[in-house]
Parts: sequence; C-alpha cells; structure tokens
Amino acid sequence: MQSKNHFLLVDFLKTFAALTIILHHFSSYGQIAEDARSALPGLMNWLFEYGRYAVQIFLVMGGYLAAQSLTRANDLKNSRTVLKTIFNRYLRLFAPYVVALIITIACAWAARFWVHDEFVGESETLGQFLAHLFFLQGILGLDSISAGVWYVAIDWQLYAILAIMLSMFPGYRSLMWILTVMCVTSLLFFNRSGEYENYFIYFIGAYGLGVLAQLCKSYPDPTVNRVARILFVLIGLAILASSLHQVWIRNILAYVVAIGLILWGDWAYKDQKHARPHRLVNAILWGSRRSYCAFLIHFSLVLLANTLYIAWGINQQHDGAVAIALMCAAIVASWMAATLLYRRVEVPSRNLKL
Repeated sequence: MQSKNHFLLVDFLKTFAALTIILHHFSSYGQIAEDARSALPGLMNWLFEYGRYAVQIFLVMGGYLAAQSLTRANDLKNSRTVLKTIFNRYLRLFAPYVVALIITIACAWAARFWVHDEFVGESETLGQFLAHLFFLQGILGLDSISAGVWYVAIDWQLYAILAIMLSMFPGYRSLMWILTVMCVTSLLFFNRSGEYENYFIYFIGAYGLGVLAQLCKSYPDPTVNRVARILFVLIGLAILASSLHQVWIRNILAYVVAIGLILWGDWAYKDQKHARPHRLVNAILWGSRRSYCAFLIHFSLVLLANTLYIAWGINQQHDGAVAIALMCAAIVASWMAATLLYRRVEVPSRNLKL
C-alpha cells in the first residue's frame, strides 16, 4: 500500500483538486451543464463559480513537491544539470499531455457535427498544435485545445524558474527572501490582472507558498526552517492586510492549504492507527496517482458526453435528472480513461529522461 514519497494529505489534495476541477468543467460547458443546473441549481452554480479555485491547491502542491525534489537534487549549481533537470520535467509532463491533446482533437472533431457551442472551438491548426507541444499557446495568444492544459504550461514555467533560482543564489536564505518578494507582488498585484495570466509571475504567489511550506519543516537545516517560517508569516500578514481592502478567496485558500502542508504534509500512510488501510485511504492513493491524467483527459469526455446528449436527441427533453445521470457517467468514464492513460502512457514514459 505505502508508496515512496506518498503522504496522506498530499494525495488527498491532489485527488480532491483534480475531482473538483473536473466537476467545475462539467458544470460549465454544454447543454448538459445547462439542463443539470435546472435540477440542482445550488450545487451546479457553486461548482461553476468556485470550482476553479481548486487550481490554487494544485499551485501550492506544485511548489511543495517541486521544492521537495529540487532541494534534494545534486549539483544544481552546474548550468548543465539545471538545464537537464528542467528538460526532464518537460519530458515527464509531455507524453500523457500530447496523447490527451490528440484524443481531445478527435472528440472535438466529432462534436462539431452536432454541438454548435463556443466551447467546442474552431478546427485546430498545425501551428496551434505545435504551440501546445512547446507550452506556448497562451503566450502566443492562441485558443486552447483543451480546458485546463494552460496549467501544464504554467507548471513547467514555475518549475523551471524555481530550478534556475536554486542555481543562482549561494544559500537558501537569499532564495527565500527573493521568493517572498515575488510571492507578495504576485498575490497583491500581478495575480489581479489578466494581462499576466500566461506567465509564471501571475501564479508564483501560491506556488511560492508551497515552496516555503516545504522549507518550513522538511528541510534538514534548522536555520532555513526558521527563516522560512518567518517569511511565511510575513506573507500571511500581507494577505491579511490586503483583505481589509478587498477579500481575495484564492489567496486565502492558498495560504490555508500551505498551512495544512506545514502541519500535516509529512503524515505518511504508515502513521495511521490501524495497520490495515481503510478503503477510503486506498481510494485517495488510487486517485492521486491518476490525478494528472484525469486532469488532462476529462475535457474529451465533456465533449463526448455533450455530443451524445445532442446526437441522441436527449437534449430536447431538457430533463435535469437525465443530464445529471449522463454527467456522472462521463465523470466515471473520465477516471477510467485516466487509468488507461496512466498505465499505458504516464508510467512507461517515466523512463524518458536525460
């Protein structure tokens, strides 16, 4: 059951965030979402309005896990090692990402025969596809092929920036001070303007909180732990002060998640009181391992479910209960597809590295 580098809170947050984003997208796109809203208006409206905040959980988790791996890496002061580390991260993301893109393109092609909705988009171009392969679609101002793939590009940007920063500064104290300045300016300025949303600076506030959460507790040097805690508190005070003017839920959520990781992020499965793991714990680990693939592939099922809903004429009934049933079936299918993508693509592709 216990797996290397797997911890209960970490796996729970990955599973919960992936499922919430999937529910958010199913509640946002197509005729199914509209009809389901008529049956469960409160739940569907909540998922539509607030489900997107789960991205903050991904960002904090991304920083936490990136700091965990990069602070243990050898010889990051060597420029070749840094470039190799960044490129290997690209390869780690790439294989399931490109397979999911191809499946989404196929589903979108089929959807255009029946679904006349803006979320399906225009036919993809070769240039658009190539831009996605190099994580440049947002920077180049091109339409996204799939909902959520922008996050993969941002995650790679943030990981690369953190690796470069670790190679530039002689000690962790210098790194943490610079990172704190970037976090505060991101949370209070850059993150509040859509002009920067295709660049790492827009998201580094939440990501940096995850990095500091890792350094607060898990780094072996007590001095680094102490400085990280002080800076973490200073960022919290900045968020609190800014909240007196305007409350930004995503900043507060990111800070709360980071606090949770400081307190319970190293709670391993073996620390459970019962030797035999509960089924729910097994389910959390199962979902955590497939969370990236589920995040990538689920939009294909959004397209496919809406296509079937219209092609079979079910949409003419405007039956909320039927829409919800089909939505639930598509969500289950998303995780089944994620399992195939995980086993057949993500796991074998982990051998792709320099």
